[in-house]
Amino acid sequence: MTQDADALIVGGGLNGPATALALAGAELRVALIDAAEPDVRMDPGFDGRAYNLGLASRRFLTVVGVWDEIGPQSQPVREVVLEDARPGERAVAALAHFDHDEIDEGPAAQIVEDRVLRPALLRACQAHPRIAIHAPATVLATRRDDAGAEADLSTGETLRAPLLIACDGRDSPLARAAGIRRTGWGYDQTGLVCAVEHEKDHQGVARQRFLPGGPFAVLPLPGGRRSSLVWTERTAEARRIHALPDADYRAEVEARMGGALGAVTLAGKRWMYPLKLSVAQSWIAPRLALVGDAAHAVHPIAGQGLNLGLRDAAALAEVLAEAKRRGEDIGASLVLERYQTWRRFDGVSLALGMDAVNRLFSSDDPALRLIRDAGVRLATALRPARRAFMREAAGVSGDLPKMLRGERV
Repeated sequence: MTQDADALIVGGGLNGPATALALAGAELRVALIDAAEPDVRMDPGFDGRAYNLGLASRRFLTVVGVWDEIGPQSQPVREVVLEDARPGERAVAALAHFDHDEIDEGPAAQIVEDRVLRPALLRACQAHPRIAIHAPATVLATRRDDAGAEADLSTGETLRAPLLIACDGRDSPLARAAGIRRTGWGYDQTGLVCAVEHEKDHQGVARQRFLPGGPFAVLPLPGGRRSSLVWTERTAEARRIHALPDADYRAEVEARMGGALGAVTLAGKRWMYPLKLSVAQSWIAPRLALVGDAAHAVHPIAGQGLNLGLRDAAALAEVLAEAKRRGEDIGASLVLERYQTWRRFDGVSLALGMDAVNRLFSSDDPALRLIRDAGVRLATALRPARRAFMREAAGVSGDLPKMLRGERV
């Protein structure tokens, strides 16, 4: 079979381009297939969406060549404050406080806006000689056998490679077509996302307020007077809030922010999306590997979704690069098993951990609040415990792929 690339990556969101850059940096030829128009993906308009990128993810983005563009437009998280509150409550005593100097390598996280990260990844893909972008193009059918994988595109092309990589989201059509089942459940919760401008400077402080309906995260954006909000409510309440006119929606936001940043005004679009846990029962199939949400869709309570996807991309690139150097078929089942063995435990563990934290803190039961708050204060009272927490949040714990250590593969 004539090969058009070493890997066909389906999905042009964030994980697709990131995976393409990781593989291309490992000297693999990549075809990136995206259903959206490139101009749509590159639209720089502000819409309030932002990502919490851990230190390991920043190292990854440095290795693939985009952090120099992204870094100056990011906001370092200098402090993290956890609070247990109810809507309408103003200042409350912090459950825990984490400073950026808890770890030696610098801030554990940086907040990067979608309008900055997405175009930077796509520009890097467009400029890379080992990446061919097919967009707009949808995958009409795929075939996988001992000889390799094929994908029929809406453009009339048929692309061939040893491996298909699914970066096509939590309801991955590629995984479904391969017969991969998923384990998961809904939360009767819906995520609300927006951005606000506020009268006080956030000073680089990220806040996580645990409210009865779910966690309410305030992520500082560059400039000091803007923040991105990622918050969870029971689905019926979320729908009610999302349907409100801007003035009433803003009042709901202020009731949950606790007054720490003063008066707020809405900035950019408002988003709403259902929340659920969804983990693929297998992250591989013959000639197929799953990356990012296609493998694991987690609760946004700790902002780890993209960080997990970048870990997948780095691990897969390293496994494939080593296999190619040894002269192995990079799409062979034994090669893909190495990727699954490396990544699956970490991904599933974090998904279930976030699920447990959400359940524990999305409750207004007085006895439970008393117990959980005492537990958090006790667990974070000592510096070694806070340091361990920050290293985990930064993504620098465990068996890291080379790219997450800042090394090339």
